[in-house]
Amino acid sequence: MSESCVKFLLTKIHTRIQRKDTLLRSAIPAITKLQAVLYFLATGCSLRTLTHIFRLGKSTISEFIIEVCEAIYESLREFIKIPTTTDWKIIENGFQKQWNFPGCCGAIDGKHVVIKAPPESGSLYYNYKETNSVVLMAVVDYKYCFSYIDVGCNGRVSDGGVFRNCSLYQELENGVLPEGHVLVGDNAFPLKEYLLKPFPGNRLTLQQKIFNYRLSRARRTVENAFGILAARFRVFEKPIPYSPEKVVKIVKTCCALHNWLRQTKLQNRQYEYTVDTENFEEGAIVPGNWRNEPQSLGMQRLPISLSNRSSQRSTDRREAYANYFVGSGSVPWQTRMIH
Repeated sequence: MSESCVKFLLTKIHTRIQRKDTLLRSAIPAITKLQAVLYFLATGCSLRTLTHIFRLGKSTISEFIIEVCEAIYESLREFIKIPTTTDWKIIENGFQKQWNFPGCCGAIDGKHVVIKAPPESGSLYYNYKETNSVVLMAVVDYKYCFSYIDVGCNGRVSDGGVFRNCSLYQELENGVLPEGHVLVGDNAFPLKEYLLKPFPGNRLTLQQKIFNYRLSRARRTVENAFGILAARFRVFEKPIPYSPEKVVKIVKTCCALHNWLRQTKLQNRQYEYTVDTENFEEGAIVPGNWRNEPQSLGMQRLPISLSNRSSQRSTDRREAYANYFVGSGSVPWQTRMIH
């Protein structure tokens, strides 16, 4: 973040986090609170390290971290709100022009955000990776921004239950997407009329391989968004030592800051992360520079869904897309990319 970026953010949250001086002591300046929290989110350092850097008590820092996170999220909510009908149309046009995938309103994925087991929680947050976690479920648009997030589902739920236990599932079931539009996801999700996933297995026809490539090309937006999020905010590098309720606030703040930095021109472009690109001539994917960062141990993939049951209408919709991608919707390089 550039200096002007920090100043701009400070003006938006100053009144929320600045306390008044008393006769006994002076209040901690709002800029100091903001700097400490941004340093914590960016590095994931311990409270002891923050104590030495900012010359504040450990309990004091621990208390205002969540206060500042709440203020940041509330002030940036306009950058991470549920899309309106007009917004869905803009996103759909973006996927069609940039990723050659008509009718797509976003790419969906989820991550287990690793936490330290809360006291007396038993196995409530214990997941399949043998860690404790809460689930971050997100829909990402064509510009690598989060258009919908759901945080807080405990990591214990089964592979099929992770998606069904998120509020996003009910929103999709109730028709939050425009009629006839879809999201794209991987094999961690069930096949639905509003949610397309790849054809499973290795013995696929040419048409199925092309569909899987076209879908993975659009779905790469969410993979890159999560990658940049984890690379930029190293608080996800290891288990977050806070209660699940506080972790939810930290995660939401990081997502809001991610969107804000990508949608504004206040950030320092010299340090901006690049995304995956494609070399159509050689049929290869050029990795973004966020992949050069050390792998984050604080974010884990969702397990592959074992559910094979899907409605005939869901299967028909996937087949219709597969036919379209080898017909009028084909692109010149797709056969080269699948080989």
